[in-house]
Amino acid sequence: MDTAAIQLISAGIAMGFGAIGPAIGSGYIGGKALEAIGRNPEIGNTIFIRMLVAMAVTGTTGVYALVVSLLILYL
Repeated sequence: MDTAAIQLISAGIAMGFGAIGPAIGSGYIGGKALEAIGRNPEIGNTIFIRMLVAMAVTGTTGVYALVVSLLILYL
């Protein structure tokens, strides 16, 4: 097998596994936030802001996976 093919497969696997976690985490955070807003609509703005911060933190894992994938491809 060629080195370029191994790099492409490795980068795809790294990005694929690295994107699963943030996707599941963001969905879980969004669902729980909407559930909390449904139970207590008066503090909906506070919950929404905290949900966005939590999603940003969760999304950084996907960015790290992208960086690793690009390093595999270009180094």
